Amino acid sequence: MLSIHGPARRLCDGVSRRELLRIGGLALGGLSLPHLLKAEAEAGIGHSHKSIIMVFLSGGPPHQDMVDLKPNAPAEVRGEFKPIRTNVPGIDICEHLPRIAQRMDRLAVIRSLVGSEGHHAAFQCMHGRTQEKQPGGGWPSLGSTVSKLQGPSSEGVLPFVGLSPKMTTSTWANVGNPGFLGPAHAAFKPNAEGMGSMVLQGVSAQKLGDRRRLLGAFDAMRRQADASVDRTDETTRQALSVLTSSKLADALDLSRESPRLRDAYGRGDPKPAGYGDAGPLMNDYLLTARRLVEAGVRVVTLAYGRWDWHGKPHGTTFDNARHHLPIFDQGLSALLDDLKARGLDKDVTVLVWGEFGRTPRINKEGGRDHWPQVGCALMAGGGMKTGQVIGSTTANADLPKDRPVHFQEVFATLYRNLGLDPRTRTVSDHAGRPHYLVDDPHVPIPELG
Repeated sequence: MLSIHGPARRLCDGVSRRELLRIGGLALGGLSLPHLLKAEAEAGIGHSHKSIIMVFLSGGPPHQDMVDLKPNAPAEVRGEFKPIRTNVPGIDICEHLPRIAQRMDRLAVIRSLVGSEGHHAAFQCMHGRTQEKQPGGGWPSLGSTVSKLQGPSSEGVLPFVGLSPKMTTSTWANVGNPGFLGPAHAAFKPNAEGMGSMVLQGVSAQKLGDRRRLLGAFDAMRRQADASVDRTDETTRQALSVLTSSKLADALDLSRESPRLRDAYGRGDPKPAGYGDAGPLMNDYLLTARRLVEAGVRVVTLAYGRWDWHGKPHGTTFDNARHHLPIFDQGLSALLDDLKARGLDKDVTVLVWGEFGRTPRINKEGGRDHWPQVGCALMAGGGMKTGQVIGSTTANADLPKDRPVHFQEVFATLYRNLGLDPRTRTVSDHAGRPHYLVDDPHVPIPELG
């Protein structure tokens, strides 16, 4: 906790200086920002600003009902959806993804994703490695590794933000753990308690629309804190810069966007998108992710919806997909358009995937079950060669037919796009042992350039 002591005077807007300065860890598990920034400084601050937006489709999306349809397979395999043409000749996808179909030239579809450990969790998608046989402290996630190696892109901006909301299934809400790199490289999680963990004594992230009060309080704090900060160390100065900078607050404040753009994304619903442990289909989070990377955040992760559709009594796979897919189609398409319009598409890599695929055969309840043997992913931006399909599956979409793409190949590509060579860069564990960013023999996906 950052605490700059002094009389608890009330500022003109009724918020005390002490209240604003006593900010409990900013959802970083109680870690003080000075400690966070000191750890980042030890790794050095990178000069590039490439970014990742990772969208985790929690529960395992049905690859054969989205991007790998098999219209010639038996009815119990092919399902109810028909393929439609995209703007890239020879590539067909689901009829319920028409907007994505018209932007296929900006996407690469991986139809042969392999290496899933089969766990119903975000861990492998966030960390690149499996949960078994971890070193002491555990594997660090993509965002935490980037935080360690590159640090913040600019003063007042943290490198790693996790937008996933609180969910009953906490393993799906995992935005990525810092592992052996320590809590100094944990994600900033403004949604950890339902948009209430960024707390400034009653001013939560939900209330950031009250710009006059919030920024007025920040400005008053800057003026009144100067004398005290002059006697603090550099990392405390940096911490105060983060806390008093409006960059993160601005990025999280969607009221600064036009209603037309928010409508283009589709806004979404904060309520669980399904039954039980469902997460929301919040397209506002996709817009927030764009605002965060534009503000300088290097890695943004988020969980999106509930894709674990086993069938009745909670609706068939196809009932649920008819609800989810159009909302997803609108949100992802708007994100791609927005990044391109702002000239960010070459610098920001977008990755959409889940922890595994779904069974080729539809079960008796009209659902598809867990299928770690093969899955799918969508990638865009980052200067990659898009407008292509990588890999294929057998006739029933049950096994990779050619060019299997491993989870760690995807991670190697993400690191490469950020300017980090996964073959040479390392991070060290608690015992001082260096670990490469991915394991041999995995390298960046060559087809993506």
